[in-house]
Amino acid sequence: MRYILRRRELEAAGADEAPLVPLNELSADPERWRSRGGRLGVRLAPADAVEELAERLAVVSLVAVEFPSPGEGRGYSQARLLRERFGFRGELRAIGAGVRQDRLFLLARCGFDAFELAPGEDPEAARRALARYDVAYQPGSPLLEPRRQRFPRALSAPEA
Repeated sequence: MRYILRRRELEAAGADEAPLVPLNELSADPERWRSRGGRLGVRLAPADAVEELAERLAVVSLVAVEFPSPGEGRGYSQARLLRERFGFRGELRAIGAGVRQDRLFLLARCGFDAFELAPGEDPEAARRALARYDVAYQPGSPLLEPRRQRFPRALSAPEA
């Protein structure tokens, strides 16, 4: 069974999910997908350019970013661009074999608010993993704030 962890709540993946359209299909025929009505999700592969999706974000309610292996890190950058540069406020979901409980806190710090757990991951351990750390060394997404920031402000040089 597939499990999706949304904002620390576990859900079984259901049939009411928005269809996930690969970015190249959406780019090839955007009017087809816009006119169908209902929720629309887009699937981003690691090599996809987020900029291609930026002009279509108004009709997208879900962006699923692929992590095909634990060593694939381009999705972290894609998430930050979607949240910070392009202002995407819909569901941002990490999917694939690289979505493991030891990476959830880092994914959330980049802006992910939903995680489709890799096969074999313990859903309850994954939920607990989001609360495991209470200190962060660098700023991150406001969707998941640690209790305190290790370095709350950049140290400024003494005035001359």
